[in-house]
Amino acid sequence: MTGARDRLSHLRPRVLAALVAACIACAGCAHGPGSAQAPKYAWPAEADSATIALWRMDEVVGLVIADIGPSGLQGTAGVDTRSDYGRIGRARAFTTSVNSFVLVPYGPALETGAALTVEAWIDPDQIGTYEDTPIAGRWTPEPLQTSWLLTIVGKLGVGPNGPGPGDHLGLLRQGFAAGKVMFAFQPEEAGANRSFFSTRPVDVGRWTHVAATYDGQVVRIYLNGQLDAQYASPGRIRPSEAPLVIGNYFDPRLLTTFSGDLRMGPSVDPTAYYAFSGLIDEVRISNRARLAFPYARHP
Repeated sequence: MTGARDRLSHLRPRVLAALVAACIACAGCAHGPGSAQAPKYAWPAEADSATIALWRMDEVVGLVIADIGPSGLQGTAGVDTRSDYGRIGRARAFTTSVNSFVLVPYGPALETGAALTVEAWIDPDQIGTYEDTPIAGRWTPEPLQTSWLLTIVGKLGVGPNGPGPGDHLGLLRQGFAAGKVMFAFQPEEAGANRSFFSTRPVDVGRWTHVAATYDGQVVRIYLNGQLDAQYASPGRIRPSEAPLVIGNYFDPRLLTTFSGDLRMGPSVDPTAYYAFSGLIDEVRISNRARLAFPYARHP
């Protein structure tokens, strides 16, 4: 018996080490709430050569939204946004408020030339009541200050404060339906704006990677890394001095810092007709029409 105990004593550290290793491996496989494991298709850690700007929305405190791209296009969040758990790391939570937005002032780096990709992870908690709820866009009510817009089509209804202003009714051409992704742009040559739609709506309460690309000939819309729709549309996107607005649409000339934070002035209609409601994460603008989004598929 003594010999048997001695042999077991000799093996016990090896057995214990194996059990510890197994426990660690098992913990790494957890996918439940609170799991720290990265998703199977993680977002690239750094901006690549085609990236103009990349806002990861990882800020936990404050209203400054950093751009890890080459141009450092820093954004400012509205006071009615907050940090929350994201698709990758943290995300920005947007609400139905005129002060829910991220504003990136105009800079020449926002002009991507002949090609463009705009993409983001989104988790909407509702479909908008009015025409649409923008994800990101350089599109303002000011004359000649429209370039492009990536947005979610709304219900085109009437809210508790009556009908909306109808600023985007002209974009909702044949093919639109509530919940679909819409990409619109103003061509450089004289003419009407152009708008294009996904074939499927996005899900409410679920993360979806959305992307729109344009190479000067074809517009393509991707959902979760898969090509959903494409349209021939030769031309170039009109350059403008419009800022980039994430999660809303408004006239940026009405913003003020009088109270210390960037917000709408006191005379502005408080109804949030176009505000996105939900989470937006990992917004990226590129100067080429990307053809693959391997990190955008659900595991």
